[in-house]
Amino acid sequence: MAVPEIFNTIEQSGISIWLRESQSIFGFYFILLFHTIGMSLVVGANAVVDLRILGVASDLPLRPLKRLFGIMWTGLGINVTTGLLLLTAYPTKALTNPDFYVKLSFIGLAVFTMRRMNLQVLGGSSLSEAAMIAKGKVMAKWSLVFWIGAVGAGRLLSETSRYFFYGHPAGG
Repeated sequence: MAVPEIFNTIEQSGISIWLRESQSIFGFYFILLFHTIGMSLVVGANAVVDLRILGVASDLPLRPLKRLFGIMWTGLGINVTTGLLLLTAYPTKALTNPDFYVKLSFIGLAVFTMRRMNLQVLGGSSLSEAAMIAKGKVMAKWSLVFWIGAVGAGRLLSETSRYFFYGHPAGG
């Protein structure tokens, strides 16, 4: 596979080098920490809503959980920002890895489902609790599948890289 030259250009940029090599506490591992925090916000809040719709903690009213969508969107914003920085640090490693595209696909499906659930299940004030649950059950199941897939694929990224840097196969 021919690796595009643009990956090398990004890897040689000042920000990419700084992210990878800086001894600053605000370098790579700081960004990775915030990526993890963002993921816990978006996935954790989604899981709370999904599991409630699926019958866990059924004494808890569903309508007040709509407030969790603000946390979800904040977590997603953190993850998009930190994800772009992590991608800048290692573009060849991520963009030559099919698992990266699997992760992005799962995230896209999960975010689409999250938005639909916000609008169609918790968005209408006229729906009863039973109607919200009935309308959201399938979405909640798929949401959990998509988020588990995204987290799993993300975790596997470091294990499935074919290239580490431009012109250097992983392990080579």
